[in-house]
Amino acid sequence: MSTHKTRSWYVEKVFTALIWLLLIGACVLILVPLIFMFTASAMPARDILRLPYPWIPDGFYWQNFWNGLRGPEGTFIFIRNALNSLVVAGTVAFFTVILSSLTGYGLAKFQFKGRTLVFMLIMATMMIPFEAIMIPLYMVAMRMGLQDTYAGLILPFLANAFGVFLMRQYLITFPDEILDAARIDGASEPRIFTRIVLPSSGPAIATLAILAFRSQWDSLLWPLLVIQSDEMKTIPLYITKFMAETHSDEGIMMAVAVMASIPMILLFLTLSKYFVSTQGLTSGAKG
Repeated sequence: MSTHKTRSWYVEKVFTALIWLLLIGACVLILVPLIFMFTASAMPARDILRLPYPWIPDGFYWQNFWNGLRGPEGTFIFIRNALNSLVVAGTVAFFTVILSSLTGYGLAKFQFKGRTLVFMLIMATMMIPFEAIMIPLYMVAMRMGLQDTYAGLILPFLANAFGVFLMRQYLITFPDEILDAARIDGASEPRIFTRIVLPSSGPAIATLAILAFRSQWDSLLWPLLVIQSDEMKTIPLYITKFMAETHSDEGIMMAVAVMASIPMILLFLTLSKYFVSTQGLTSGAKG
């Protein structure tokens, strides 16, 4: 019996050690490129290509960031393009959260004929790749005069099937007792949604907001189709043009990448606290 316990203890320790090794390896694979990006942004190109690679820069080379902000033509167009990306990504994230929450709430908590069919049709759209509808969508945008406008970048992405799925699956576990109690107290459906449902959906909303913001912040293909002028370009288009016109100066490119990643880092740090499952309102009803 003791031999069996010893063997089980040994197997458990080995398994735990292997899991830790895999996790450490995954962290290294993720962190090394990030560390390289941040360190390379702070040194001239000649030092980046030096072997062995100097992981600790001799000093901070601000010229990379200055040149990245100025752009190839010295017009500081990076700032305008960054604002464009913020407007587009922020607007899409905001309306995606609102529309997906409303739709998901309706599909999760209201009984009506054809509810399952509607949900399945929405889910079916997730199987259609964007490339399959890109050309028809582009033709519609051109006929509506949306070329080179914020509307052309925003409107096609306000509806999000994955967002509906995420919110519906999250809200379907929301206790009906709380909603019924609010209705008995005379609360209207809009008030229930805004004062009870939304505040209790922090983890799902934070996740959806980050995913929606990131998808538009990183988007390259659609802006490449509908945007023509430098003033309306987004960050991915700026980086693409910068690489073509500066012959890929490694230090400047890493500095531009660092500056482009700052909004996403700040957004994640701001919303990360909402990823922890809330207990407050729903725990009482479940208990």
